[in-house]
Amino acid sequence: MRRPTRTAAFSIAAVTTAAAAAALLPTLGSAAAGAAPTCSVTYTVTNQWDAGFQGNVVIANTGAPTTSWDLAFNFAGGQKVTQGWNATWTQSGTAVHATSLSYNGAIPTGGSVSAGFLGSWSGKNVMPIGFTLNGATCTQIGEPTETPPSTPATPPTTPTTVPPTTPPTTPPTGDAAPPKLHVAGNKLVDSTGKQVVLHGVNRSGTEFACAQGNGIFDGPVDDTAINAIKSWKGVTAVRVPLNEDCWEGLSYVPAADGGASYISAITGWVNRLVAHGITPIVELHWTHGTYTGNSAGCSDVNATCQKPMPDAQYAVPFWTSVANTFKSNTSIVFDLFNEPYPDRATSTTDQAWSCWRDGGTCPGIGYQVAGMQDMLDAVRGTGAQNVVMMGGLAYSNDLTGWLTHEPTDPTGNLAAAVHVYNFNSCANSSCWDSQLAPVAAKVPLVAGEIGENTCAHSFTDSFMSWLDSHQLSYLGWTWNTWDCSSGPSLISSYDGTATNYGLGLKNHLASLG
Repeated sequence: MRRPTRTAAFSIAAVTTAAAAAALLPTLGSAAAGAAPTCSVTYTVTNQWDAGFQGNVVIANTGAPTTSWDLAFNFAGGQKVTQGWNATWTQSGTAVHATSLSYNGAIPTGGSVSAGFLGSWSGKNVMPIGFTLNGATCTQIGEPTETPPSTPATPPTTPTTVPPTTPPTTPPTGDAAPPKLHVAGNKLVDSTGKQVVLHGVNRSGTEFACAQGNGIFDGPVDDTAINAIKSWKGVTAVRVPLNEDCWEGLSYVPAADGGASYISAITGWVNRLVAHGITPIVELHWTHGTYTGNSAGCSDVNATCQKPMPDAQYAVPFWTSVANTFKSNTSIVFDLFNEPYPDRATSTTDQAWSCWRDGGTCPGIGYQVAGMQDMLDAVRGTGAQNVVMMGGLAYSNDLTGWLTHEPTDPTGNLAAAVHVYNFNSCANSSCWDSQLAPVAAKVPLVAGEIGENTCAHSFTDSFMSWLDSHQLSYLGWTWNTWDCSSGPSLISSYDGTATNYGLGLKNHLASLG
């Protein structure tokens, strides 16, 4: 939407130098020798199959409180960590480290914290040895597991569960949340082939606050805030709008809000969503480039409003960087540009659709445009396989030329995006049947923004019912505590208290079971 102008995480790092490898080795020497244990670690294998397994550690702190922690141990059977959650996981040889994240570093005396991972194994999946916490030896609890448990448990924060190599005899139950997504025909599916229909909310703020010198987030984004979002039964996705200039750290953006600081904050936010089982949709919202033509949101060259299309000089490196940041996790979806409106600048619809796809020199726009193909090529050039969404013209409300101008994707992981509000042109069932349904019959269609500006929900109720009948995904705008009489704000408090408008989405999702 055009706003008026005003981890748990994982990172499997390969350590290639001898010095770095030495730094990763668990502290088993004189510093810890003979010292009383300050922690206990319960290690369990919660699921196992022919070549892989899912492990979990629970760290109980029996010593002084921590502000951050590093758990180290050695695998004894050639196991390898492939991905993890609730910690930054690294491995060099047999030595493994799990390091706390920004939100779970504090463990009080008597407190505990857990983290999990997926790994590979061969031969015997025996217990690790030599557990230390911040260099001090821990008491070790747990038993090796060499065969699959009879009733495997999957933690709710697991990014994925790898299926056994032998196909199941019953229909797939699907990935653990959030699913690893790809496109099959006109559906989003997980790694087992099960259809995924996303329901969720937009979380505005990260597209504008940094460019206005007001920090990075508009409201809280910690675990408590995510739990409040999840308190709305059925929410499985959160859309994260980004600011191009803040990501790239342009000089006018305060250093505390841009560049490395912004990237770190966004990465932490996205990874926390993943850890809570939520699919993040990362999208480019406000962009660089001077545009003063029809429907201009601002005359500023900086990313202080939304432009009709992104400037190629900035958007291509932006998407290269974003894709490199998140490409290791296909649970994360990329939405290339929030609401294109080159149709307001050009004189014909054909020109607008050509500009949308191919970019370059577009009538009415004074900079070289990054078309959808340009931005998609930037993403795929990094090796990213993530699902990529693309909205159409008229602020993503017009999809009439989407199929004809669909960009070429070597991975086949493209989805169409549509935004529908009560004040849009395509805002009734006859238009949805004639314009949206044909697109949804060919490719996955995600209603990335739905809403109404009446502080009521009769319109969104109607549209959600239409979307449900076509098994389509949708996200409400927006999970921010703004006045719903001046814009579609779902909540009046970040504890999840719904506005009258927000009750429509909350109650509808709850009714889906």
